[in-house]
Amino acid sequence: DIIVESPPFEACSIMDKFLVYASSIIVVGSPIWFYGGIIYLFRKWRHYRELATAASAKTNNTTTSSNNYATSSGESSQECSTKQPPLSQEEIQQSSLDYEKYQRLAKRYCVALITVIVLSVWGPHRSRKVGEFLGVRKWRLWDAWLNYVGYTVLHDKGIEGQASESRTPRMNNPQVVVDNDNDAILAFVPHGIFPFALAFSCLPQRGYEETWGFFRPVVATATKLFPLVRTFIAWMGGIDASRSAVSSALNLSDAVGIAPGGIAEMFETYPKSGFHRNDEAFRVRNGIFKLALKHNRPIVPIYCFGATKMLRRVQLPAFIENLSRILKISLCLFFGKLGLPIPFRQRLMYVMGKTIYPPLDIESGELDEQAQEMHHRFCDEIMRIFENNKDHYGWGNKSIRLV
Repeated sequence: DIIVESPPFEACSIMDKFLVYASSIIVVGSPIWFYGGIIYLFRKWRHYRELATAASAKTNNTTTSSNNYATSSGESSQECSTKQPPLSQEEIQQSSLDYEKYQRLAKRYCVALITVIVLSVWGPHRSRKVGEFLGVRKWRLWDAWLNYVGYTVLHDKGIEGQASESRTPRMNNPQVVVDNDNDAILAFVPHGIFPFALAFSCLPQRGYEETWGFFRPVVATATKLFPLVRTFIAWMGGIDASRSAVSSALNLSDAVGIAPGGIAEMFETYPKSGFHRNDEAFRVRNGIFKLALKHNRPIVPIYCFGATKMLRRVQLPAFIENLSRILKISLCLFFGKLGLPIPFRQRLMYVMGKTIYPPLDIESGELDEQAQEMHHRFCDEIMRIFENNKDHYGWGNKSIRLV
């Protein structure tokens, strides 16, 4: 079933492209210009502080030299010739003015540096209520992005024409067609270099209001290093990817969305050795299924065609990948259009599969076995919806594998 039709190619106007390109450089490229800006402010502060110190020393030395020169009248002419004559009053005054100017500039850059650092770590602007006040989800920017990626959503109910056993339907939006509980876990595959699939499904109101409904995204802790990305995530009510944070959100009966492949998945694809251009891969850890069992939540598998092609990755040495997993941060070199962090224009087609429900009788002693069983069902469903819909997307020559 087609839930959201793909907009025509020409729907993406010049203004849409401008908004996409500008926001990509500002947001996706924020680690470069943000940390580059901090380095710039620090260097300017240090530069003017050194100039102020030099001007102050010059003024103090001039005063001392004047006193010494005044008491040297009894010395020989040879000794007097080795002493520097004192500066004039105008030169002393100019040196004092230079000191004040450099000191003032050093203070300004110091204040700017501290302000930027404090706001990047903490700030009243980073609040979900601020996002609601600004109406972030209704911004014109998101319409531009959805036109750019040709946002499409399908619901693949399988050959039998039925999803899985349906429970209580969503009541907060009668247009929502997902046959899952109001507090389901939405699992988006694949993760990609940048989780575009997860972002476009929860940030624009147009992205979720007629499909899976509102949910809170689960994001990696490393996103805190991306200042603007972190702000948008806070405005969306994002949840840290730690098990305790996700469990707390589930206790509140919130619907959550997650890209279960995580950082590790982005390295398990082309151009890594052993992968072909036509290979697609996904990785799913058991943690999401243990949480589903613990909180008795269904999981909706969603595959996003095209998410891995919006940016390209340069294969780096293996130790970089291992370091990324240890630090839980993606240390990868990627690029888009013109070598910039501007995604290639790639149509995104979301396909929702059958809802995976936990067993009716959840035994604490069999949690690992039941989680593994849900894991198998989930992976089988992802492979099914990929194989059933790849021709429709134009990927008939591609294959998918679990890594």
